[in-house]
Amino acid sequence: MTIYTMIDSPLGELLLVGEASETAEGGTALASVSTRGQRNGAAVHEGWRHAPDAFAAIAAQLRSYFDGRLTGFDIEYAAHGIAFQQRVWQALDAVPYGTTTTYGRLADRIGAPRSAVRALAAAIGANPLLVVRPCHRVIGADGALTGYAGGLDRKRQLLLHEGRGEIGGRTPVPRPRTRPARPTR
Repeated sequence: MTIYTMIDSPLGELLLVGEASETAEGGTALASVSTRGQRNGAAVHEGWRHAPDAFAAIAAQLRSYFDGRLTGFDIEYAAHGIAFQQRVWQALDAVPYGTTTTYGRLADRIGAPRSAVRALAAAIGANPLLVVRPCHRVIGADGALTGYAGGLDRKRQLLLHEGRGEIGGRTPVPRPRTRPARPTR
């Protein structure tokens, strides 16, 4: 049976959706975390059971994250996806707190060709675990904040929360310095 609850967060109200699990702390495996107005976000369906107590351990971790006391989650997931999505999501889980990566670097990490960046971006966009699985840590090669199902303002907010600086609406990424071309005579 699918269960759900709503919790407040600095990003707005979060909808938590889960499934009963005998192995998960608190007895609930997390299937989805989404915000209002999120692209492809979950919505409560008829037959789902409202069960706030079942999410107590998950909600406590989310509160600790937003309070700045937690930098990584220890939550059992019940999120389902095709094999490629699962590979991408595992790579996302490995992006450390307070850092960013690019779509290209993530493609390299999973052994996908750079030509697969669009498929990679689609898999990231299909991530059902907003905040918990850190798709907000993926930025454009030029440092631009790009694509985030929860909206770029929330992405910026999460990166700032994790200690990433902001310059001109972009999160900086280190780039090699190049010398200006010499004028020709």
